[in-house]
Amino acid sequence: QVQLVESGGGLVQAGGSLELSCVASGSIFRINVMGWYRQAPGKQRELVATITRGFITNYADSVKGRFTISRRNLLNTVYLQMNSLQPEDTAVYSCNAEAGGTNYWGKGTLVTVSS
Repeated sequence: QVQLVESGGGLVQAGGSLELSCVASGSIFRINVMGWYRQAPGKQRELVATITRGFITNYADSVKGRFTISRRNLLNTVYLQMNSLQPEDTAVYSCNAEAGGTNYWGKGTLVTVSS
């Protein structure tokens, strides 16, 4: 079992920055991939960025060049640095971890970008 707790969401003006963090606990040494997903009101959840145990990253086209995902602290913490935020980035951002073929999710943190 893996537990995930996100933090760092909030309200920011367009053009601003926020950093989200996600701390994993439990069977963290089984985690292969961690990532961030987001769900905007009325839309389906979409991938934002992922990072593997070997630090290989993958980004949605919509955030490339603006967001950076990283892992630190014995690989049990994942961060999402978000720069140049736009109103269309408004969503609930959820942390995900894949461990032993099972996907685990955090409860999510709300990011609101005002124009």
